[in-house]
Amino acid sequence: MLARRIIPCLDVDAGRVVKGQRFQAIKDVADPATLAKRYALEGADELVFYDITASSDTRPIGHAFVKAVAQTINIPFCVGGGITSVSDMAFILNQGADKISINTAAVQNESLIREGALKFGSQCIVVSIDIKKVDGTYTVFTHGGRTNTQMDAIQWAKRAVELGAGELVLNTMDTDGVQDGYDTEFIQRITKSVNVPVIASGGAGRLEHFVDAAKAGADGLLAASVFHFQTLSIADVKDALEKAHIPVRKESL
Repeated sequence: MLARRIIPCLDVDAGRVVKGQRFQAIKDVADPATLAKRYALEGADELVFYDITASSDTRPIGHAFVKAVAQTINIPFCVGGGITSVSDMAFILNQGADKISINTAAVQNESLIREGALKFGSQCIVVSIDIKKVDGTYTVFTHGGRTNTQMDAIQWAKRAVELGAGELVLNTMDTDGVQDGYDTEFIQRITKSVNVPVIASGGAGRLEHFVDAAKAGADGLLAASVFHFQTLSIADVKDALEKAHIPVRKESL
């Protein structure tokens, strides 16, 4: 069994880390590089940064923070938001990011997944999927959760992997920021449908939520609020997983 990764998520807007609930009620949290350093020191395995308004505002990703983060930490990090071309990917990777996350752009131009995988390798291409249940069906949303594509999320996940995505991030909008637990039903359905690592996102509030998501098949456990506001520590989560006989990476602690 592969060791599970603990991944703080940092949503960035106007150069600041922010956090909301169900993609709304956004509040300011911190400077990206400062928060990234804290997480690296606390034992995070990776970090994910999303420029949450780049796609909805139809603008390029705000890239200034990427270089600052790369100069501050020594753990892998992924960056997404407003990346619409292979040249955008190259620019962000050259600023020091290890992976690129695409969401809206991948739905609008699915060939971008294949082009990125061919250019940089599948390990660099993460497809992030914003999901909400609509009439009982898991449905893909884009533009920071603002646009209902009416696409079936499981079918889109399969297609993204076929095109070359090396990893999927499942952002469950119904549970985002609520801290009532990850959507384990959806995690199980996706992990049985694809053969790449799956990162669970949206809903972590207690230690057992991380354990439940790992048992459901998630390879990575992404969270924001509980880490930003220090409700839980990364060490707490890793200890809980170990007690549940789920392997974690310890070398970063």
